[in-house]
Amino acid sequence: MAETIATGVCEPACWPRDVTAAERKTTFRIREFRLANWNNERAARKEVVRAGKLRALAVTTAARSEALPDVPAVSEFVPSYEASAWYGIGVPCNTSAEIIDKLNKEINAALDPKLKARLADLGGAVLPGSPADFGKLIADETEKWGKVIRAANIKAE
Repeated sequence: MAETIATGVCEPACWPRDVTAAERKTTFRIREFRLANWNNERAARKEVVRAGKLRALAVTTAARSEALPDVPAVSEFVPSYEASAWYGIGVPCNTSAEIIDKLNKEINAALDPKLKARLADLGGAVLPGSPADFGKLIADETEKWGKVIRAANIKAE
């Protein structure tokens, strides 16, 4: 649905009669790969692409991946398109500011160049920052995906 909002193009609910089952299957496989997240088996996929056994069409992160710099980002063709996963560390709401600041300082210190390089080789990016930066990321992502949910009329069951 995110690509529908970004591009105005939607997967057809029913296919034209001249589209074969094999073509439909291929289309879905391409779509599944294109939207697949690099988080699972990321290194293996990267090596298959680097070996030329699989052609990556684009990455869905905001910018090109350091792990696959020759693969364009979708945002190069669809302005402002971005769909990526992120991870963070949270604490209970009643945790003191002193403890939060200490955790933040220690976690950011642990993100040394060796760890950053390893994560980049796997296709990830380290986003060190403050608790306020992380709060803004969560708020921005909530707003972005909330628009997708409302546009698709998704309801909780």
